Amino acid sequence: MIESYFHKGEGYNPFLIREGWQVAQLNHVSGHGLDDIERIEVHKSTDEVFILFKGNAVLVEAVVNGDNTTFHCEKMRKGVTYNIPAGTWHDIAMDLDVEIIIVEKSETHKNDCEYLKLSQQERNDLYAMINKSLL
Repeated sequence: MIESYFHKGEGYNPFLIREGWQVAQLNHVSGHGLDDIERIEVHKSTDEVFILFKGNAVLVEAVVNGDNTTFHCEKMRKGVTYNIPAGTWHDIAMDLDVEIIIVEKSETHKNDCEYLKLSQQERNDLYAMINKSLL
Protein backbone atom coordinates (compact mmCIF):
# COMPACT_ATOMS: atom_id res chain seq x y z
CA MET A 1 0.00 0.00 0.00
CA ILE A 2 1.44 3.37 -1.04
CA GLU A 3 1.17 6.09 1.59
CA SER A 4 1.50 9.80 0.82
CA TYR A 5 1.97 12.77 3.12
CA PHE A 6 1.94 16.54 2.76
CA HIS A 7 1.88 19.26 5.41
CA LYS A 8 0.14 22.52 4.43
CA GLY A 9 0.31 24.29 7.78
CA GLU A 10 3.00 26.37 9.42
CA GLY A 11 5.98 24.84 11.18
CA TYR A 12 7.22 21.34 11.85
CA ASN A 13 5.16 18.18 11.33
CA PRO A 14 6.68 14.70 11.81
CA PHE A 15 4.27 12.69 9.68
CA LEU A 16 6.03 9.37 9.12
CA ILE A 17 7.50 7.71 12.21
CA ARG A 18 8.88 4.17 11.99
CA GLU A 19 11.15 2.04 14.19
CA GLY A 20 13.44 4.75 15.52
CA TRP A 21 13.41 7.20 12.60
CA GLN A 22 11.06 9.82 11.23
CA VAL A 23 10.36 12.02 8.25
CA ALA A 24 8.95 15.48 8.87
CA GLN A 25 8.02 18.49 6.82
CA LEU A 26 9.11 21.93 7.93
CA ASN A 27 7.33 24.98 6.56
CA HIS A 28 8.04 28.58 7.53
CA VAL A 29 7.59 29.31 11.22
CA SER A 30 8.30 32.40 13.30
CA GLY A 31 11.79 32.34 14.79
CA HIS A 32 13.23 30.69 11.68
CA GLY A 33 12.77 33.48 9.17
CA LEU A 34 15.54 35.24 7.28
CA ASP A 35 15.87 37.89 10.00
CA ASP A 36 14.29 36.64 13.22
CA ILE A 37 16.45 33.74 14.46
CA GLU A 38 17.11 34.22 18.17
CA ARG A 39 18.67 30.87 19.07
CA ILE A 40 20.55 27.94 17.62
CA GLU A 41 20.27 24.26 18.49
CA VAL A 42 22.36 21.11 18.69
CA HIS A 43 21.48 17.41 18.67
CA LYS A 44 24.09 15.44 20.63
CA SER A 45 22.98 11.96 19.53
CA THR A 46 21.81 12.18 15.95
CA ASP A 47 22.44 13.66 12.55
CA GLU A 48 19.66 15.68 10.92
CA VAL A 49 19.00 15.61 7.17
CA PHE A 50 17.37 18.50 5.26
CA ILE A 51 16.01 18.50 1.69
CA LEU A 52 14.57 21.73 0.26
CA PHE A 53 11.80 21.34 -2.29
CA LYS A 54 10.19 24.79 -2.35
CA GLY A 55 11.23 28.37 -1.54
CA ASN A 56 14.52 29.79 -0.29
CA ALA A 57 16.34 28.60 2.81
CA VAL A 58 19.77 28.97 4.35
CA LEU A 59 21.36 26.36 6.60
CA VAL A 60 23.30 27.92 9.44
CA GLU A 61 26.23 26.19 11.13
CA ALA A 62 27.59 27.74 14.29
CA VAL A 63 30.83 27.17 16.17
CA VAL A 64 30.48 28.13 19.83
CA ASN A 65 33.73 28.88 21.62
CA GLY A 66 32.98 30.39 25.02
CA ASP A 67 31.45 33.82 24.44
CA ASN A 68 32.46 33.80 20.77
CA THR A 69 30.08 32.30 18.18
CA THR A 70 30.99 32.18 14.51
CA PHE A 71 28.62 31.26 11.70
CA HIS A 72 28.80 29.57 8.32
CA CYS A 73 25.75 29.94 6.08
CA GLU A 74 24.90 27.91 3.01
CA LYS A 75 22.02 28.66 0.68
CA MET A 76 20.13 25.45 0.09
CA ARG A 77 19.54 24.17 -3.43
CA LYS A 78 16.33 22.34 -4.27
CA GLY A 79 16.65 18.57 -4.33
CA VAL A 80 20.06 18.47 -2.62
CA THR A 81 20.41 16.43 0.58
CA TYR A 82 22.16 18.28 3.42
CA ASN A 83 23.32 16.54 6.59
CA ILE A 84 24.01 18.26 9.90
CA PRO A 85 26.18 15.86 11.92
CA ALA A 86 25.43 15.17 15.58
CA GLY A 87 27.09 17.73 17.84
CA THR A 88 26.87 20.58 15.31
CA TRP A 89 25.17 23.79 16.42
CA HIS A 90 22.78 24.85 13.67
CA ASP A 91 19.55 26.46 12.57
CA ILE A 92 17.71 27.14 9.35
CA ALA A 93 16.54 30.48 7.95
CA MET A 94 13.51 30.31 5.65
CA ASP A 95 11.40 32.56 3.49
CA LEU A 96 7.61 32.53 3.82
CA ASP A 97 6.82 29.87 1.20
CA VAL A 98 9.51 27.33 2.11
CA GLU A 99 8.87 23.58 2.30
CA ILE A 100 11.63 21.30 3.60
CA ILE A 101 11.78 17.58 4.33
CA ILE A 102 13.68 16.51 7.46
CA VAL A 103 14.86 12.96 8.19
CA GLU A 104 16.14 12.14 11.68
CA LYS A 105 15.87 9.74 14.57
CA SER A 106 12.37 9.73 15.99
CA GLU A 107 11.67 12.06 18.90
CA THR A 108 14.85 14.08 18.15
CA HIS A 109 12.94 17.35 18.46
CA LYS A 110 11.66 16.26 21.91
CA ASN A 111 14.58 14.37 23.47
CA ASP A 112 17.82 15.49 21.86
CA CYS A 113 17.72 19.28 21.56
CA GLU A 114 19.79 21.82 23.40
CA TYR A 115 19.35 25.52 22.63
CA LEU A 116 21.64 28.53 22.86
CA LYS A 117 20.18 32.04 22.86
CA LEU A 118 22.10 34.45 20.64
CA SER A 119 23.10 37.94 21.74
CA GLN A 120 21.86 40.91 19.73
CA GLN A 121 25.32 41.29 18.15
CA GLU A 122 25.41 37.59 17.22
CA ARG A 123 21.95 37.89 15.67
CA ASN A 124 23.02 40.97 13.67
CA ASP A 125 26.12 39.13 12.42
CA LEU A 126 24.03 36.09 11.53
CA TYR A 127 21.38 38.10 9.64
CA ALA A 128 24.11 39.81 7.60
CA MET A 129 25.62 36.44 6.70
CA ILE A 130 22.21 35.00 5.77
CA ASN A 131 21.49 37.96 3.47
CA LYS A 132 24.95 37.67 1.90
CA SER A 133 24.42 33.97 1.19
CA LEU A 134 21.16 34.72 -0.63
CA LEU A 135 22.89 36.95 -3.21
